[in-house]
Amino acid sequence: MTIRRLLIANRGEIAVRIIRTCQRLGIETVLGASGADLASVPARLADQVVRLGPPPAAASYLNVDAVVAAARAVRADAIHPGYGFLSESPRLAEACAQAGIAFIGPTAEQLAVVGDKLAARRHALHVGLPVVPGGEVGELAGARALAEQLGWPVLVKAVGGGGGRGLSLVAEPAELERALERAAVEAGAAFGDPRLYLERYVASGRHVEVQVLADGTDAVHLGDRDCSIQRRYQKQVEEAPAPDLDADLRSRVHEAAVAYARQLGYRGAGTVEFLVDPERSLFYFLEMNARIQVEHPVTEAITGVDIVAEQIAVAEGLPLRITQDAVALRGHAIECRITCEDWRQDFQPSPGTVTRIALPVGPGLRVDTHVQAGDEIPPYYDSLVAKLIAWGCDRAEALERLRSALRRFTVEGVATTVPMHLALTQDPEFVAGGVDTTWFARFLQRRLQACGEAA
Repeated sequence: MTIRRLLIANRGEIAVRIIRTCQRLGIETVLGASGADLASVPARLADQVVRLGPPPAAASYLNVDAVVAAARAVRADAIHPGYGFLSESPRLAEACAQAGIAFIGPTAEQLAVVGDKLAARRHALHVGLPVVPGGEVGELAGARALAEQLGWPVLVKAVGGGGGRGLSLVAEPAELERALERAAVEAGAAFGDPRLYLERYVASGRHVEVQVLADGTDAVHLGDRDCSIQRRYQKQVEEAPAPDLDADLRSRVHEAAVAYARQLGYRGAGTVEFLVDPERSLFYFLEMNARIQVEHPVTEAITGVDIVAEQIAVAEGLPLRITQDAVALRGHAIECRITCEDWRQDFQPSPGTVTRIALPVGPGLRVDTHVQAGDEIPPYYDSLVAKLIAWGCDRAEALERLRSALRRFTVEGVATTVPMHLALTQDPEFVAGGVDTTWFARFLQRRLQACGEAA
């Protein structure tokens, strides 16, 4: 099939990103928007806008019936869900199939498999991938027994979701019961699935993920990304390729990701995530994200591949247009997620009106944003306002370009994380490369202490 009209069931910078590719491909775009986004930048860029519902996400961007009805009303050939919201919803994929609308993503069956973390682990084991020891828990007594077997501390994780929801670190037995109760409530509210599992905590690992493309038969990788800079399991900075990885370990991680995608008969763009221990040359499968990732621009920067265009091509029924031999990784790229949050006040959200915004330009720079001066940052959604991506011939050049761009990145009217990112990119340990997932918490502690002493 040929996609001529595409409905974007999302908002913000990813909606703008999808529109840009569709414009280049000559595909008409329809933005499915909530009442809060009808006058947004994506709404002004799209060829049409259709209202999904009122501002709360549950009544608009998370409403499968409303999204499919909107696509039918405008006679869209396909729906692109972006990331977040319904991007990994088997129900939306199934509803699209029943309505004769192409879903820009994998099948409902594949979404169900990778969305269930225990099922995803079973598939990983079937392929022969190592997984972090763990298992599903129900009764408290069973959870305690498993935790003792795994060894403290342990991670409590939601079976049906990700993004840090329903996830907590439990250091000792006395904390377990409360952590399980809290995680079950959070997982049930976020994913409609209160099931939990425990996993051994690996203290000094790095979060390394591999971007894959697949057409249901074949799969290729587009290199790896390091996403170890995280706060409460929310990524802050990502870079490609992962710095300071042994070539053999990197190759094994790439091969594992491709093997996993092929075993699933996966279709579309996806990301296979690993916990990596470079010192012992070990890695563990964590999960697969069956959608485009927030951090996909760093992969595009080092490969020259338009991942959204490849998603659309696969949804049209085309075989992969890229062979593994043709994937050339060039240079280094780093991305900062700029959010409307006051990082000095425990990252408290800062909704409001952007009175002024000045974005940096220059060689190797890319800014993905949906915000202009005068725009209102609503309290209903994620606080991401822009992604700043810097590419260089090597990591040192990418870092220098990133620091320079952050100094010129101006947003007034709301608090943002730009100052935090600038401090981070100047930190000697980050500059050296290869920090683990525990490093960012220590960095924040140092910076907040320094700010307090300065005051």
